[in-house]
Parts: sequence; C-alpha cells; structure tokens
Amino acid sequence: MTDDQNWKFLLQFLPRDWEQKAKELGALTRQRKITSAELLLRILLIHLADGCSMRETVIRARESGLADISDVALFKRLKASSEWLRWISVHLVEQVHGIVKKPDWLEGFNVRVVDGSIITEPGSTGSDWRLHYSIELFGLSCDYFRITDQTVGETFCNFPINKGDLVIGDRGYGSIRGINHVIDNEGHFLVRIRNKAFKLITERNEEFILLDHFRKLEYGEIGDYEVLYNYSNNQYNKIRLCAIRKSPENAERSRKVAINEMKKKQRQLHPDTIELYEYVFVITSVTGDVLSAGEIMSLYRMRWQVELAFKRLKTILGLGHLPKTDLESSKAWLHGKMLVALLTTAIVDKGRFFSPWGYPSPQVI
Repeated sequence: MTDDQNWKFLLQFLPRDWEQKAKELGALTRQRKITSAELLLRILLIHLADGCSMRETVIRARESGLADISDVALFKRLKASSEWLRWISVHLVEQVHGIVKKPDWLEGFNVRVVDGSIITEPGSTGSDWRLHYSIELFGLSCDYFRITDQTVGETFCNFPINKGDLVIGDRGYGSIRGINHVIDNEGHFLVRIRNKAFKLITERNEEFILLDHFRKLEYGEIGDYEVLYNYSNNQYNKIRLCAIRKSPENAERSRKVAINEMKKKQRQLHPDTIELYEYVFVITSVTGDVLSAGEIMSLYRMRWQVELAFKRLKTILGLGHLPKTDLESSKAWLHGKMLVALLTTAIVDKGRFFSPWGYPSPQVI
C-alpha cells in the first residue's frame, strides 16, 4: 500500500462524525494552514504514533506537503485537540467493545482505572520517567497523572482519592499501604492480588487458604468471601474476596505464560501458585449489599475488555516526548496516546474479522 492508501484504510475505523466533532469540540477553530480535521489528525498522529518531537513532526509535515506550520503552532493545536481526541477514543471503545455507557448499578461511583508506565525519552541524554495515570473507565478521560522518577513504584498512594471513587488496579496495586490509602480517603478499590501478597484471615482468626475455597467452585460459579486483613498494628479491616474459575483453555494459557517467565528468571513456581492460575480473584472494599459478586466480576471484566488497549498504551507511551510543564498539553498527549492504542487494537484485533476484505464497510442508513 502507498501512504495514502494506508491512511484511507485507517480512516475506515474512525467513528461517524469524527470530522464534525473537531469543530464542535474546539480542535479546529481556525483553518489557516491546517484546513481540515483529517489533515489535523494526520499531522498529530505523526507526533503521537511515531513518537516524533514537535519539531521533527512539523519538518515531516512540511517535507511531505501536508502543511507548513511551526512547532509552537502544532503544540497549541495538540492542546486544543484534547477533548476531540478523547471523544474519538470513547467511540472507538464503543464500536469495538460496547461498554462505554455506565450501568445503572454503578451510579454513585466514579470508576477510575489506574496504571503506570516507564517512559524513556529519546536521545543520548534521554531520561527515564514513570508516568502514573488515572483514566475514567466510562468516558476514557484522563483525570489525573503524576510524573516521577522510575524509583517510585505503582501504588494507589500515587493518586488523590475522593469520596465516591472506585479505583481499579492490576496485581501491582494490591498492597496494604495502597488499599489503606483508598479507604482512609473514603474511596473504594477493586484490585487483583498476587498469591500471598498479604495474609487474609477469617472471622475465626484462621488463615484463609485460597485454594481450599477455590477448588470447590464450579465453572460459572463466583465465590464471594468475607475476609479480614491486618490494617495496622493488629487492627483488622473487613474486605471481600471474589473469585471465578477460568476456562481450561485460558487457565492453560496463563500457566504457560507464568512458567515461561519464571524460566527466563531461572526460578520455579510453587505448585499451589501454578494451580491458582486457574482462577481470577480480586479483593474489594465494596460490600455485598451495594454490589453483588456478579457485578464485581462484571466490573473487572469491563476493565479487562480494554486491557489490550491499556497494554498497547503502555508501549506507545514510551514513544515520544512527554510534556512535563503544561497540565493541559500533557492531558492532550495522554488522550492522543489512548486514541493510538485503541485504534491499534481495533485494526489488529477486529479489522480483519469485520468482512472478507479486512476492514469495516462504511456505515449506511
């Protein structure tokens, strides 16, 4: 394919009205030099997808005959495009996964997904940064980010928590210090945990052995257990542990990945740890009278449905120059990176299955 053919192919995956929204959301208020939403997006993607600096982006745009603008002008265009880029991302998720609308049973919660990524800026003097970011699950808006050096690890403590927040994290966020931070600020958490990340006990002060309970689960059955953990100085907090058995295919796939990773590190997994890969298990502070076990696992599944996009986002975040001094431009950069990740997911994972010719047909009335 030629570059123009590749570009036309990519445009097939964008939601209806994406060009009109550029004007409505303030991305294209002036059409001097950049005369259309299509041209604006094409130039922004050189910066966002290829990881070029602003200066390199405008040079490429000029040499390819797209537009002759300054890097300062492009920076302003990116900043103004933040909400437009977010809008396209939301509709890409809706198009691929159909999960954007918040269900009624989550009314009252501000559902946030948190993650972190190492960013190595290009060049011989490039620095390593860790970007900690929070994205609203229903709306895909970046509501907070923090830039630290790479020694600051992933924890809920990196984020401000407000009453009504329900933060979702992967295994790296399953620490006592982190979940205490959420509870102390009147928020709620939903997080996957590692085996023996911390000790769970029953109300009879007996250790809660995961496999003793999980082995009793049938396929499709969700285990819902009230457990305690040591909050501080032998003061115990009550939380819930929810678990479901994976399909045999998914379980085998998870075991193989884990075993291969340990082989690379020249380490061995304990047999109990290997068996636990047959289950998905999470802990949460949300009580059973508020959300059922089925709703808890459904919410985690919603997060998982965009997991590939988040994984690609972590890779794509490593490409480029992170704005570190301007809050709004940094948010626009993150929204743009999310768009690239979701667009990649749509093309790679869905595109070839839409039709015999490998991309979705234009929508018709």
